[in-house]
Amino acid sequence: MIAAERKQKSIMDKFDKFGEEMPDGRLTAPSDGKVYRLREAILLSKQLGRPLTQEELKGFEV
Repeated sequence: MIAAERKQKSIMDKFDKFGEEMPDGRLTAPSDGKVYRLREAILLSKQLGRPLTQEELKGFEV
């Protein structure tokens, strides 16, 4: 029972400290403002079996 209590406390310690290293609270980089047709881009990526290059992705900008 003591081991379970310690484990729970360590999980809560990590949860309470989550985000301290992110000063503005963002989990991702800021958006560049571009909008893409992502479904089509994802389908092409799956067909090719690899991630799209920047040049290929430009074809899906709205």
